[in-house]
Amino acid sequence: MYHHHRKHFWGLFSVPHAEWQSISDEKLDITQFGILRMLILALVPAVAFLIGINQIGWSLSGAEFNQVAFSMALPMAGAFYALIILFTLLMTYFTFAMERAYGDEASFGRCLLFTTYTATPMFMAGLIGFVPIVWLCMTVLMLAVCYSVYLLYVGIPIYMNIDEGKGYVVSTGVISAGLCLLVVFNVLTVIVWLNMF
Repeated sequence: MYHHHRKHFWGLFSVPHAEWQSISDEKLDITQFGILRMLILALVPAVAFLIGINQIGWSLSGAEFNQVAFSMALPMAGAFYALIILFTLLMTYFTFAMERAYGDEASFGRCLLFTTYTATPMFMAGLIGFVPIVWLCMTVLMLAVCYSVYLLYVGIPIYMNIDEGKGYVVSTGVISAGLCLLVVFNVLTVIVWLNMF
């Protein structure tokens, strides 16, 4: 399973069309693997920000850093982790709803796996949390969002086994929901962190 995960991880960045087909054809215990993958990947940004704000400190511009005590940084990272999980599950639900309307073999487990693979660039962009400069984090996140959107457009027709026309409708619907959720996620993150301070 680890070998497949590593292969898919690099494949989505190098040959996304072929990799989506490979993921779609694979027979795994999808729900269990999807949950495990989501829980592990969501740790990447949470742990990176925990270490970043505690060891280096956060900064708006990169000129002045404000270190956060570990006792405060830990619950902030925990809340961030919970928000990432919630965002991923909500995206999975929207994808599942769209697949039920347009696809042939809708299942929540398949959609969870699809969502975690699609969001992989965003999870990995969380590594920028080791250097928590706000403008830099937002720039990296936006670049990751762009690539995730590309993966979604490429992947939906292949993974859901639907034609390009329906794939475009489903992709647009999922992306619209995702962008709305991303705005809410960012607002909630700011609110949680401000309240922690």
